[in-house]
Amino acid sequence: MLFFNFGIKDFIDILLVALLLYYTYKLMKDSGSFNVFAGVLIFIMIWVIVSQVLEMRLLGSILDKLVSVGVLAIIILFQDEIRRFLFTLGTHRQVNAIIRFFVRNKQEKQQNPDILPIVMACISMGKQKVGALIVIEHNMPLDEVIRTGEVLDATVSQRLIENIFFKNSPLHDGAMVIRKKRIKAAGCILPVSHDLTIPKELGLRHRAAMGISQESDAHAIIVSEETGAISVAYRGQFYLRLNAEELESLLTKYE
Repeated sequence: MLFFNFGIKDFIDILLVALLLYYTYKLMKDSGSFNVFAGVLIFIMIWVIVSQVLEMRLLGSILDKLVSVGVLAIIILFQDEIRRFLFTLGTHRQVNAIIRFFVRNKQEKQQNPDILPIVMACISMGKQKVGALIVIEHNMPLDEVIRTGEVLDATVSQRLIENIFFKNSPLHDGAMVIRKKRIKAAGCILPVSHDLTIPKELGLRHRAAMGISQESDAHAIIVSEETGAISVAYRGQFYLRLNAEELESLLTKYE
């Protein structure tokens, strides 16, 4: 009887729930909050099994009380993860596609940072084996990262970038943040990724670049001090040993 009562509305309902869970999973994974999502999902499954399937009244009532205050507890305990998740939701590719439908391409191009000076500086530093870490902000603000460094608010130029990362410069060990065609800050501290899948030969700069790429939609450019190789971390993925053309193409394409 239940099968015959199953209609098109029920099918759409199940499909929408499945899509909601799938895209929530993807967004949580991109924002670095997948563990939070998995923990909440497991708790909900246990609550449903105990309350609805096994009908354990005592344990079910306890879990019911936990669920009633669970939303507030999650907001308090995981406010940073929720904030990153909402930022990721707002900057997701489907949302950007809708925005691009209403915004002219000319206006979109004007918002891109000056890429050529950055590329030339990275190529030059790579040849000299000067280590560098450059973060290019996109839609997600990096105010917390900027506050950890020295605010400059200077025009993007190849010479200035190379001078900042010169080995005797006091700011060469930190990260540079570029926002809207301006070098906003230098000597910044980035969150370090503890992902065990990162190759052991990649150093602290690469782990810091991966960390910021997992928590934001920024591009993080790394110039290796040991090999001079140029790499980019973006959306939790490494693009290693890039040449000038590949670097420029990668930096001009983001969602």
